[in-house]
Amino acid sequence: MNQIVFSDVDGTLLNDHHEITFLTRKAILELESKKIPFVIVSARSPSGILSILKKYNIKGTIIAYSGALIIDSKLDIIYTQSMNVNYAVNIIKYLEKEHFDLSWCVYSFDQWLVKNCNDSRIQNEENIVKVKSQQTTIDQLSQLTAIHKILCICNPQKTLSIKEKIQSHFNNCTITQSSNNLIEIMDQNVNKGTAIKKLCELWQIPLDNTIAFGDQYNDLEMLKIVKYGYAMKNAPKNIQDQVKRVTLDNNHDGIYHALLKLKIIEK
Repeated sequence: MNQIVFSDVDGTLLNDHHEITFLTRKAILELESKKIPFVIVSARSPSGILSILKKYNIKGTIIAYSGALIIDSKLDIIYTQSMNVNYAVNIIKYLEKEHFDLSWCVYSFDQWLVKNCNDSRIQNEENIVKVKSQQTTIDQLSQLTAIHKILCICNPQKTLSIKEKIQSHFNNCTITQSSNNLIEIMDQNVNKGTAIKKLCELWQIPLDNTIAFGDQYNDLEMLKIVKYGYAMKNAPKNIQDQVKRVTLDNNHDGIYHALLKLKIIEK
């Protein structure tokens, strides 16, 4: 292996109908035939990523929870960086105390734990990721051995203000926005860029041979650490300006066309 390609999922690998388009899948299969790893790097849980791989018959390593967990093609954990459980539970208690307009989720390995499975925001997320959540209590959360991520599904009009308030109270964690209504909270050492660096070290692949695609703020570290980082055309303008390289949007095979331009794949 002397090259590797990384991709975010929602808004990048998947189109607006949550599907991999024909040319993008063709590009992934060509990478596979050339033994160039295609690694999905997502804020999703392992099951939320594996459902995509299974649907499109794609095999490979995945980076889940924006870098907190790396699982190889045999489903073995090769890297994990979880939050301090007590610290994470204190964040949940704060969210409850403030009565924010959101629904919180906690992820531990491949468990998806929520306050209320019947919340419409949770049900909508289940429909997107094709995974079922489990109802829990704060006392039960305290008994977990690891918490890899907290997700806040917010009222889109209040996401930024909620994020700023959480940041003002909790400094020892990574807090990032992954869409207009999603706030991701992980250990302070976790982001997509550090996970990519870790995997490249394990596989002895130089960062000069890396390519990545993304569309949101939680993709920035990933897009900046690789040699060729591409923002999708559907990414916010601020992200496009920071990344410099921009490909077509997620509905028009941006991944395929960028790899074609780099001569990694053929037409």
